[in-house]
Amino acid sequence: MEKLKKEILAVLAEDSRLSYTQIACSLQADEAAVKKCIREMEAVGILVKYTAIINADYLDDDAVEALIEVKVTPQRGHGFDMIAEEVAAHSEVQNLYLMSGAYDLAVIVRGKSLREVSRFVSEKISTYDSVISTATHFILKKYKVEGAVMQKPSGGDRLSVHA
Repeated sequence: MEKLKKEILAVLAEDSRLSYTQIACSLQADEAAVKKCIREMEAVGILVKYTAIINADYLDDDAVEALIEVKVTPQRGHGFDMIAEEVAAHSEVQNLYLMSGAYDLAVIVRGKSLREVSRFVSEKISTYDSVISTATHFILKKYKVEGAVMQKPSGGDRLSVHA
């Protein structure tokens, strides 16, 4: 079953829209076994969410995303988990990672404007007692997300220059 799990995860990582039948066919596996395996992985939390990767360049959306590095003092008996849970509870937080290096947490946030993201950092993140410092980096352009290249169709806005 472990081999089947890994194969299913690889297929779903490429296209999570596939049906049980399509997955079973591509893996040359029994459809009932594929369905059972997927449901088990959902139940235990291996498969957490099915989602779409959206290229915002095609949308009329002026939202802003930022990566916020956060240096914190770990709490006795809880390490980084307690502060991470508190930060993760904010609706602005899209992703949250424990990191090695100069900062402990990497927080990806989304807001309607630069000001909204700035307020989030100054009024929410930096107010936690265990937060020592933050560094905010606004995301200007996404080139690749979750393995998918974020590009417009060829023939973009730039002119070709030949010598």
